[in-house]
Amino acid sequence: MLFRESAVAVAAECLSGSLFLRLAEQFVHVHGYRPSTSEARSWERSIPALANALNEAGLDQVEILLEYGLPLNSKRADAVLAGVHPQTGEPSYVVVELKQWSSAEPDDEDPSLCRVDAYARPVLNPVDQVRAYCQYLVSFNGALAEHPHRVSGAAYLHNATEFGVRGLFEAEQDAFGQLFIGARRGEFINYLRTRLGADSGATAADELVAGKIGPSRQLMAVAAQEVREREQFVLLDEQQVAYRTVLNAVRRSRQSDHKEVVIVTGGPGTGKSVIALSLLGELYRQGTTALHATGSNSFTTTMRKVAGARKREVQDLFKYFNSFMTAERNSLDVLICDEAHRMRQTSANRYTPASSRTGKAQIEELIDTARVPVFLLDEHQVVRPGEMGTVAEIKAAAASRGLQCHVIPLDSQFRCGGSDAYLRWTVRLLGLEPGGPIQWDPDDKMRLVVADSPQEMEEFLDNCRAQGFGARISAGYCWKWSKRVPPGQALPADVVIGSWERPWNVFGERAVAGAPPAALWATDPAGFGQVGCVYTAQGFEYDWSGVILGPDLVWREGGWVTDRTSSKDPVFKKSTPDADVDRLIRNTYKVLLTRGMVGTVVYSTDAATRAKLRELVHADINNAASAHHTG
Repeated sequence: MLFRESAVAVAAECLSGSLFLRLAEQFVHVHGYRPSTSEARSWERSIPALANALNEAGLDQVEILLEYGLPLNSKRADAVLAGVHPQTGEPSYVVVELKQWSSAEPDDEDPSLCRVDAYARPVLNPVDQVRAYCQYLVSFNGALAEHPHRVSGAAYLHNATEFGVRGLFEAEQDAFGQLFIGARRGEFINYLRTRLGADSGATAADELVAGKIGPSRQLMAVAAQEVREREQFVLLDEQQVAYRTVLNAVRRSRQSDHKEVVIVTGGPGTGKSVIALSLLGELYRQGTTALHATGSNSFTTTMRKVAGARKREVQDLFKYFNSFMTAERNSLDVLICDEAHRMRQTSANRYTPASSRTGKAQIEELIDTARVPVFLLDEHQVVRPGEMGTVAEIKAAAASRGLQCHVIPLDSQFRCGGSDAYLRWTVRLLGLEPGGPIQWDPDDKMRLVVADSPQEMEEFLDNCRAQGFGARISAGYCWKWSKRVPPGQALPADVVIGSWERPWNVFGERAVAGAPPAALWATDPAGFGQVGCVYTAQGFEYDWSGVILGPDLVWREGGWVTDRTSSKDPVFKKSTPDADVDRLIRNTYKVLLTRGMVGTVVYSTDAATRAKLRELVHADINNAASAHHTG
């Protein structure tokens, strides 16, 4: 959170003007850049309205937590009010979404979306927004998990008139989502008195802030329930907009027999796969013909195994991009293309029979297959030559067929514990954004430590596993990989660093000597003990991530040097240009460094690179091992 104080103190700081300077300073410290003018203006206009309402209600000792960060996620609730319930005496919390809107109207098709003059596209109704924040907090904060009744949600449109926002009241309201407007301020004040008493809220606020943050519910572990029950994930803000945009497009395609394309873009951990699974589950329940497709063997195999563990037909929902070469036009209602940055130029390869070779680009096949093709992608995760999947290419393919195309960007992220600071540190470290590497300034969302040896890394991660966390070690593709293992033999220890020797993850679809098949390395606990590569790690996450930087990327005299001769990756041909190899190696390490949800341990095989990492990261590995991850 950016600031915490009692309602009376917040009101006083608003009056003097010092609050907004403190918020801006704290924002820069947390996010590394200055808040936008519109964000600063919203603080100046909305926070006094909230503080005044509390003080007028006689609740001046209630604690206000401003810009409260949701756990394992970079989203922030405008304010959380912490106090004591007037009847029960228990801790009581109100999540408040503040809006300056004077007028807004529900979307014609969907009351959960609304239209506001200031925005080009529909946005989520603030009641739905705050409801999802409450549900999310109950799912992830230990202080609320056992006591969901302690939290409630309110959207307060302090500038709004009855006439300006009348239509928004059509949205369903419940304990997690109530709507209040400035024109009926008395109702908001009365509401606050029903949830909060006059006593100090400091202890309740302490309890919320100290609430144990549960490890993120891993996408794969809950896919089975997700496809059938839809209760496992709470979609927030733009995720909800993306989800609804697809469902609305599906309804239109049925009513008027036409096609449209939806593109959802976002970096690692923005929740693209959560949206994909939520959509698949909802469409599946509606009886709508829908399939999920990726270009990743690991991802698809894991989805099939976990989501289809009890129902064979569920496994059939997960396909590959090249499964649609001979598909009939519009044979599906919806095709969800996850990790669409892994699309290839063409689906055909040397084994494709002549009868199936259409000469069509893969992107065109996918668009032609369904009435509503959905593409979820991150343009910065291309790690193999020949992969293509950009917004521009999809829009061009849609335009050539005269199809309408919706693009929804996701800007919040859930990977790396929701730490913007850690993602920024990673892209700056690898030179994927300008400005050079920066010192790691520890935040409360993500841990980062440097190991002096692979033994120290493995011992540290073993310690984390003893505390109930998941962990994996991955590395750059700098050691040969024995693909064939004679029956009955253990995996050969191909990754050799001094006296430390470990095998790569299994190559292929069969378990070997207790080690899981390649596709399940990231999700099966038995994957610890083998070293994963980018192709088995991409698309997955685990609590603690150990990353070995190999000799293909070393720090020399103030900059990175990539050594293509140290890479054993068979996808790099002699014809692959040096600039492409350099970009793909850096992208590879970005993928590996962004798998951890709780923390990352980095080790480099190169002494000068280790020294550089030590210079940037001061955390002591011995202290980090015993510290639990709390909010």
